[in-house]
Amino acid sequence: MSSPHHKAGFVAIIGKPNVGKSTLMNQMIGERLSIITSKAQTTRHRIMGILSGENFQLVYSDTPGIIRPEYRLQESMMRFVKSSLEDADVVLLVTDLYDTYDEKLAENLVQIQAPVILVMNKIDQAKGTQAEDKFEYWKEAVDAEEYFMISAKEGINIEPVFNAIISYLPEHPPYFPKDQITDRPERFFAAEIIREKIFLNYRKEVPYSTEVEIEEFLEDETIIRIRALIYVERKSQKGILIGKGGDALKKTGIMAREELEKFFRKQIHLETFVKVAEDWRKKQRMLKGFGYQQ
Repeated sequence: MSSPHHKAGFVAIIGKPNVGKSTLMNQMIGERLSIITSKAQTTRHRIMGILSGENFQLVYSDTPGIIRPEYRLQESMMRFVKSSLEDADVVLLVTDLYDTYDEKLAENLVQIQAPVILVMNKIDQAKGTQAEDKFEYWKEAVDAEEYFMISAKEGINIEPVFNAIISYLPEHPPYFPKDQITDRPERFFAAEIIREKIFLNYRKEVPYSTEVEIEEFLEDETIIRIRALIYVERKSQKGILIGKGGDALKKTGIMAREELEKFFRKQIHLETFVKVAEDWRKKQRMLKGFGYQQ
């Protein structure tokens, strides 16, 4: 039974690509749920991370970076942002030292009904008065309830942000069991970890043209056996992904297996196969199959 003064609510983490939204959510909940790379638009889904205490439950939503969509996959990604804002009790707007206020951001902010907390990330990279100057810029550009300078990577000023979020949450029973940390199944995280390694190992358009589907996930007491299909849009991309003599795919598979073993805390047997699904990012039927249609 929850406390009579128990607080609970949904916290939408929004912002433009590559400002550190996923790093911040992982830091806030103390678990590595969202994949992180230096490339923009790594996050494609709305990923919930749940943090519970005796008298509170925060349901964070890591969302794709705000962009102007150019094809159906990106349209679906922006719908995840919209749905997280509709549910939100608090909005955590993430900016950084290098980000600027623009129309794309303004269009999303205008629809927000919940309290907004602005956090300016990456202060660990600031030189001289750069952080203070940019912080003043954001205070003038965006109307928010509170403003914080943080480093999600280094964990700087995370606790004050947490305290501010709690202060705006309504009194409410927990939405999820207290031991639950996400709404996503294990297969989803297996696919995301493999996709992360593709982003790390390949350049240009190849990572953005790939999608990972877990065809088989068999678990016993000591080992998990995973069979993954990696989809690409063109035959030429399949050749790049596999590499000469299969070396590139083998390297990606080894990196993914090591990360999967850390995540699941079990031995992993991973098989990966590459398949061409022409222009899958533009096809509604395929996007629905990959979980992008709500």
